[in-house]
Amino acid sequence: MDTVDVRLAESGLKHVQVREYVRSLLAEAPPGAAAPSERELVARFGVARMTVRQALDVLVTEGLLERVPGRGTFVAHPRRRVGRLSSYTEDMKVRGLLPESQTLVARREQAGPGVARALDISPGDAVIHWKRLRRADQQVVCIEDAYLNEVLLPGFLQSGMPTSLYDALDERGLRPTWAEDAISADGATADEAALLELQPGAPVLHLSRRALCGDKVVNVSRTAFRPDRFTMFVQLGDLV
Repeated sequence: MDTVDVRLAESGLKHVQVREYVRSLLAEAPPGAAAPSERELVARFGVARMTVRQALDVLVTEGLLERVPGRGTFVAHPRRRVGRLSSYTEDMKVRGLLPESQTLVARREQAGPGVARALDISPGDAVIHWKRLRRADQQVVCIEDAYLNEVLLPGFLQSGMPTSLYDALDERGLRPTWAEDAISADGATADEAALLELQPGAPVLHLSRRALCGDKVVNVSRTAFRPDRFTMFVQLGDLV
């Protein structure tokens, strides 16, 4: 019996035994490596699946493991500092998925009252409307409608659409440093359902974001996610 097994045998709580065994495996595992499956752990320790899940839940909460819906549980990548905004492209890569985007609309428009208010401009001012269908590992994940203040981004449409909006903003010194998000669960509209390959009225997760660089609003967006293919993770700092 090795050192790990001796330590585990001395532990009274079964989920603690499972948890510490998995923790010992993670020390040498690279980010993105598959964690032992629940089935493997049930067979090794002779415990209920719920006990194994309880042990893994603790490691997920600690940030050592991360669950990817439909794929499994993996060694977590190092957490970014609290408050840093990531793009969809960055987010999917961290999850070990291949991001893809299909541009549906890319044009200059006049800002309506809602978009103008969010961007701190006047109704009728020029904005860039960029609508994309976004995939991960070839599966549709979300639709994103983004609006940008054209005054801040001269020539944006003429320079070719970038892979990542945040990277393109970064190149112009306008990468968002903070954002105001509003999240809601709704039924899919007919247009959303068609693009997301859902039935009309099926549940979708809506994220409305107002992204700022310092005190300058650079982007407002509304994204509709398929909830069965996307889990939203929120990092929080010290709570007062």
